[in-house]
Amino acid sequence: MESSERRTVAELVAARWGDHRPGLWFEEKALTRHEVAAGAAARAALLADLLPPGAEPHIGVLLDNTPEYPMWLGAAALAGAAVAGINPTRRGPELARDILHTECRVLITERAHLPLLDGLELPWGSPRASAVERGGVRLLTTDSPEYDALLAPYAGARPDPSRATPHDRLLLYFTSGSTGAPKAAICTQGRLAAAGHSLADQFHVRPDDVHYICMPMFHGNAVIADWAPALAAGAGVALRRRFSASGFLADVRRYGATYFTYVGRAIQYILATEPRPDDRDNPLRLGFGTEAGAVDAAAFEARFGVRLVEGYGSSEGGAAVQWSPGTPPGAVGRAAPGLVVLDPETCAECPPAVFDAGGRLVNGDAAIGELVNRGPSPFEGYWRNAEAEAERRREGWYWTGDLFCRDADGYLYFAGRGDDRLRVDGENLSAAMIENILARYEGAAAVAVYAVPDPVTGDQVMATVAGEFDPVGFAGFLLTQPDLGTKMAPRFVRVVERMPVTATNKIHRAGLRREGVRCADPVWWRPPGEREYRRLTEADLLTYVEGPLAPTRGPSEVRRQGLEPRTR
Repeated sequence: MESSERRTVAELVAARWGDHRPGLWFEEKALTRHEVAAGAAARAALLADLLPPGAEPHIGVLLDNTPEYPMWLGAAALAGAAVAGINPTRRGPELARDILHTECRVLITERAHLPLLDGLELPWGSPRASAVERGGVRLLTTDSPEYDALLAPYAGARPDPSRATPHDRLLLYFTSGSTGAPKAAICTQGRLAAAGHSLADQFHVRPDDVHYICMPMFHGNAVIADWAPALAAGAGVALRRRFSASGFLADVRRYGATYFTYVGRAIQYILATEPRPDDRDNPLRLGFGTEAGAVDAAAFEARFGVRLVEGYGSSEGGAAVQWSPGTPPGAVGRAAPGLVVLDPETCAECPPAVFDAGGRLVNGDAAIGELVNRGPSPFEGYWRNAEAEAERRREGWYWTGDLFCRDADGYLYFAGRGDDRLRVDGENLSAAMIENILARYEGAAAVAVYAVPDPVTGDQVMATVAGEFDPVGFAGFLLTQPDLGTKMAPRFVRVVERMPVTATNKIHRAGLRREGVRCADPVWWRPPGEREYRRLTEADLLTYVEGPLAPTRGPSEVRRQGLEPRTR
C-alpha cells in the first residue's frame, strides 16, 4: 500500500513494522522504526484490556516529550482510542478538570509529574501507585518497574490497523476560549493523516529526513505539524524532553535534524544564545511555525542559513493560511477560497487594508475584523461543549475568533485575538480564568485581565485591579495559588480606584486594552526573570517595553492597543 492511500494514522503506524532503520532518537537512545511500531502495538493490546467496556476510549497523556508519547499516540490509533494531551503547566482543580472533562479512563504519566496530581479530586485512591484502578481511572507511571512488568505480556503483539476508521477520534487537544474553561478540540484519524500527507507534500518530506520535536506534544503544533508529516512520509523523529534554546543546535547536529516546528518566542530564545562562527554548519533545511515575526525570521535565516515558514492554523482545523512565495513582509499568506474578514456585528466583509509608505495600517478600525471560513471546514467540533461549538459555527460558517485584515491583493495580516484570549510564549490562555484567580486577592474590589502586545511576538498578561494593591503582598499571593499556571501571572498591573465601565455597566475592556501600559494610573510590572513587582517607569518603557530591545513591528503586529501602531 502506498503512503498516499493510507487514510488512518493506524495504517501509517503499522507501515513501520519490519523497517529496521533508526527512526526515533531521544537523548542517548535510538529506536528503529520497527521498535516504535512494536511498542505502539504492545501498548494498544494493553489498552484494550485496560479500557472498561462501554466507556469512552479516552486516555490522558501527562508526559514530557519522551518516546512513550509517540508510542501512546500510535497505540491509541491502533486501538481506536483518543489521546487527551494534558498540559503540565496547569495546576490544581483546573488540571483535574481537564482530566475529568475528557473522561479519561487511563492516565499515562511519569514520576516527575506525580506531584501535580497530589491532592486533586480525581476518582482514584493514591496517585503514587504505578497502576491502580478505583472509580474507573487507571494511572500508569511509565518510568516505574511495575509499568515494565505490566507491558511484558503484550510484547509480541503486532500492529493491526483494521479496526481503525478515518472517523475515529484520535486527539482531544485543549484550546482556550471565551467561556473561561479550555475546550477540547476533536481531531479524527482521517484529519490527522490528511494533515500529515499535506504537510509532507508541501515541504517535500523524505524518508531520510529527521523531524526535531522540541515543542510540547500536549499541543497540536508538535503532533499535527511535526509528528504527523514525519509519520506520513516515513521520516524519523528526534525528541527533546523540553525545549532548550541552548541545546537546540547541538541536538540538531547530533540527530541530523532537517525540519522542526516552533511557536511563540522559541525563535527569539534561540537567537539570544551566543553566536558562533559555525552556526550555519547544520543539517536543517526548514522551520515551520507561528509568531516568529519577520525580524526574527530574517535574523534566524541569516545566522543559521535556515528558512522559516510562517503559517496560521489551530488544533480545531477550521481555517488555515499558508505562506507562499511572494507573500509580503508581515503577511501570513494569501487567503484561500472561502476565507474572508468580516465585521462580527454586521457579518459584512471588511474593506481592504491600506498601509502607508512606512508600513502603518491607516484604516485599522474599518479593515480589521474576524477571520471567517465560509467554505468547507474540517472543524470536527469540541468534546462535550455544544455552546462553544455553536459559537464557532455561526451562520453555517467557521468563525476563528482571531482578528485579521486583508489587503487588496488578498494577503492576510494577523491583527490580534478575541477579547478573552491571550497567547503567551505559545500558550493560549483565557482571561476569565486568570480573573477568577486574581479575584481572590484580598485588596481587589474588581479585576480585569487582558492582553497587551509582547515586544516581539504574542501577548503579555496585563491586569487592572480596582482597590488596594501591595506589590510585595501581591507577588506572595500569586505564589500560593494552586491553579495559577506558569504563564498566567500578570506581567503588568494597573491600579485604579474604580473600574471603568460601559453604559451597560460592563467593564470597559476595549478602553483598557487601548491604553495598555501607557495610562494615567500607576502601573506595576514584573521584569523578565523576576518575581517581585516594581513601578513601571518611562525608562523601563523606552528600554524594555517599546525601546531598543523591542524589534520594529510590521503590519502583522498591529493589534490591541486601539488597533493602531504605537507612537514612540
